[in-house]
Amino acid sequence: MLGLALALCNADRVVMSVAIVPLSQAHGWSQSFAGIVQSSFLWGYLMSPIIGGALVDYYGGKIVMACGVTLWSMATFLTPWAAETSLWALLSMRVLLGVAEGVALPSMNNMILRWFPQTERSGAVGIAMAGFQLGNAIGLLIAPIIMSQAGVFGPFVIFGLFGFLWVLVWLFATSSTPDRHPQISRYELNYIMKSQKLPMPDIKEPEKSRMIPPFRKLLSKMPTWALISANAMHSWGYFVILSWMPIYFNTIYHVNLREAAWFSAFPWFMMAVLGYVAGAGSDMLIRNGTSVTSTRKIMQSIGFVGPGVALLGLNMARNPFVASAWLTAAVGLNSFSHSGFLVNLQEIAPQYAGVLHGMSNTAGTLAAIIGTVGAGFFVEQMGSFRGFLMLTSLLYFISAIFWDIFATGERVSFNGAG
Repeated sequence: MLGLALALCNADRVVMSVAIVPLSQAHGWSQSFAGIVQSSFLWGYLMSPIIGGALVDYYGGKIVMACGVTLWSMATFLTPWAAETSLWALLSMRVLLGVAEGVALPSMNNMILRWFPQTERSGAVGIAMAGFQLGNAIGLLIAPIIMSQAGVFGPFVIFGLFGFLWVLVWLFATSSTPDRHPQISRYELNYIMKSQKLPMPDIKEPEKSRMIPPFRKLLSKMPTWALISANAMHSWGYFVILSWMPIYFNTIYHVNLREAAWFSAFPWFMMAVLGYVAGAGSDMLIRNGTSVTSTRKIMQSIGFVGPGVALLGLNMARNPFVASAWLTAAVGLNSFSHSGFLVNLQEIAPQYAGVLHGMSNTAGTLAAIIGTVGAGFFVEQMGSFRGFLMLTSLLYFISAIFWDIFATGERVSFNGAG
C-alpha cells in the first residue's frame, strides 16, 4: 500500500512534465516560464514537510498519509478546471499538490519504523521507493497515451480518481502500529517487537514525540547536517532530471513528445529495480557484520558518485539512445541513496524521524526549486544543457565527500533543552 501511494504521488506530479510541452506551445510559454510552472509544485512542497513530519511523529503515519493522498488527489483532479480558469488557479493547484505530497515520505518513514526491525528496513524502504520511481515511469509512459485519446488533461482526472479509491482501501486495511492491526498474529507481533527491542504492548498508548521538536538541538549535530546536505543534493539532481528530461530529448535530439517520454521513462524503471537491489544488499551487509555507519556511507557514496559520473557521460552523448543509457545509469545509481540518507533518518533519532525528514526535505525542496528554475534560465541564456549538467555532476561529488565525513549510523543524543 505504501508503494502504491508513492507511485500515485510521483505519477500525479510527473504528468505536468509531459503536459508542459503542449501547454507551452498552446500558451507561448518560454523555457524559463515553463520552469516556473514546473517549480510551482515545489513551492507547496517546501511548506509542508517539517509540519507534516511533526504531525506524523505525533499522530502516526496512517492518518497523515490518508489526508495527504486525499488533498493531492483533489488538486490533481481539479487541475483541468484550474488551467481553463486562469494561470493563477493552475499555479494554486500545483502548490496544493506540493503541500499535500510533502507528507508522503515522512509518513512512509514512520510506518516502516513502526512495522519493521532494523535489519529489514532498507529492504522495506527499497520496495516502497520502487513504487515511488515506478510512478515516474508509469506517469511518463501512460500520460502521452491518455492525452492522445482524452486530451492534455485526461491523465489528471484519471490519476485523481485513482487516488480517492486508494484512500478508501488504506483507511480500512491498515493501522499505524502493528499492535493495532486486527489481523496480525501474536507470533508476528512478538517478532516485530522483539526485533525492535521494544516491550510487548498491552493497553498503553505508544509514546509520542514532543509536538514542538527541539530544532536547536537537532541542528547542533553534524549528522543532521549530513542528512540535510544529502537530501538537498538528491532532490536537486532528482527534480532537474524529472522536470527537464522530456524537454531535453525533445529539444536536443528533436524527438516527438511520445518518444521523449519513452526515453525519459526507462531510467525510472531502472531506479525502481536498483533501489530494491540496494535495499536488499544493505540489509545483507548489516546482517553479515558490516557496521550500520559503513553501510550507509557505502550506499550513499554509490548514490552520489555514480550519478555524477553518468551525467558527465550524458554530456558527451551524440544520439538519444546513448543519452538514455547514461541517464538510466544516473537515475538508477541514484536509488542507492534510499539505503543511505533516507534510511539513516530513522536511525540517528527515531523519535524525531518525521521532523528530521521534514527538515531535510525542506532543504531538498529549496535545492530542487533552485535547480529546476535555474536550469530553465541557464538553458535560455546559454543555449545548452551542457554547463548545467557539469555543475550538477560537481555538486554530486562534493556532497559525497561531505556525507562520508559527517554521517553516522548510530543513534545520536538530542537530549536537553531545545
